[in-house]
Amino acid sequence: MSAPRVSFEFFPPQSLEASFRLWETVQALAPLKPGFVSVTYGAGGTTRKLTHDAVETIHKHYGLNVAAHLTCVEATRAETMEIVESYAEAGVTEIVALRGDPPKGHGSFTPHPDGFANSCELVAALAETGKFKIRVGAYPDPHPESKGPGSDVRWLKKKFEAGASSAITQFFFEAETFFRFRDECEAEGIDGSKIIPGILPIEKWAGVRRFAERCGAHIPTWVDDAFEKAQRDGREALLGQAMATELCSQLMDGGVRDFHFYTLNKPHLTRDICHALGVQPEGHLEKVA
Repeated sequence: MSAPRVSFEFFPPQSLEASFRLWETVQALAPLKPGFVSVTYGAGGTTRKLTHDAVETIHKHYGLNVAAHLTCVEATRAETMEIVESYAEAGVTEIVALRGDPPKGHGSFTPHPDGFANSCELVAALAETGKFKIRVGAYPDPHPESKGPGSDVRWLKKKFEAGASSAITQFFFEAETFFRFRDECEAEGIDGSKIIPGILPIEKWAGVRRFAERCGAHIPTWVDDAFEKAQRDGREALLGQAMATELCSQLMDGGVRDFHFYTLNKPHLTRDICHALGVQPEGHLEKVA
């Protein structure tokens, strides 16, 4: 079986130390020739300017295909489309369009009075420009605000109908979770090959567990038990690498050819997992002048 296609998610730095960590991550993973890399927004759009700067720098100086995250939070339509135009002028051709999380302290998402009401409206506006490949989010486990069985799949279909070309899933722990979701999507008329599983290599379980609870990702009992033992033995990262590699292998057996890795700007686990899956570096990365 040939090696899968991979992509990576980074987040923008908010300190000098974090800047070094981001560029070290880019240097370590770029030789794996990702199809694209994405750069996130903070909750409530708090890193909008930092995201823009990171996107432009990675695209300009490292020659990577960068998909910029874009959300509907705390911005008017005009402000959002101004950011979109600046990305186009910088040569960015892909956007990950998301509704976005509300700012800290806000219980639920409230659209800006002059902003986009949801991700579908944002996708439609981006599609109308004709300048971008548009990627969106998907939820194999129910979204925390899900309105019941099947609603997440129906909403994803609306995003494809609005102009999305692919979807990246929230992370999950078992291959069957993805396969069930893919089957449900295909039954709704969505092309399953356009759904890219999001993989989170786990280095520290406590933080990942808290995030999984917030975003609605189901935590199997065996995962909790395994990390409890790994924590006692000081082998969390080793277990995280083994689990992610096995998960990807099972997904590949089920026909998956693309993986999107949430790197958390820590490249080594992701790099080692990719190597185990047969994704090998191609030469040494040279910065573009």
